[in-house]
Amino acid sequence: MVDSLKTVVTKFYGDYKSNTPRKLKIIDAYLFYILLTGVIQFVYCALVGTFPFNSFLSGFISCVGSFVLAVCLRLQVNPLNKNQFWGLSPERGFADFVFGHIVLHLVVMNFIG
Repeated sequence: MVDSLKTVVTKFYGDYKSNTPRKLKIIDAYLFYILLTGVIQFVYCALVGTFPFNSFLSGFISCVGSFVLAVCLRLQVNPLNKNQFWGLSPERGFADFVFGHIVLHLVVMNFIG
């Protein structure tokens, strides 16, 4: 069981390393960073408490919103999805990502008070 799992993970990592474009790897690293930040915030809230609840909620919402925007960017930039986004260039996808982040963080800053 462990050997087959190790084989699957090794093959997955090898395919990911050789077949995934560099742009997508950078976006995946950003996704991992956002996921890790959200988990740390949640664990901190569970251990310490939620005294400034607006701060926790706005930080966690920022992580979730950033994750969703980054996944959308990854879908638009992926060359395998060109037929899904035939009218959009990767630059347009990045501009949408930046605009979405500006709106998201304006809402988050407004929510903090």
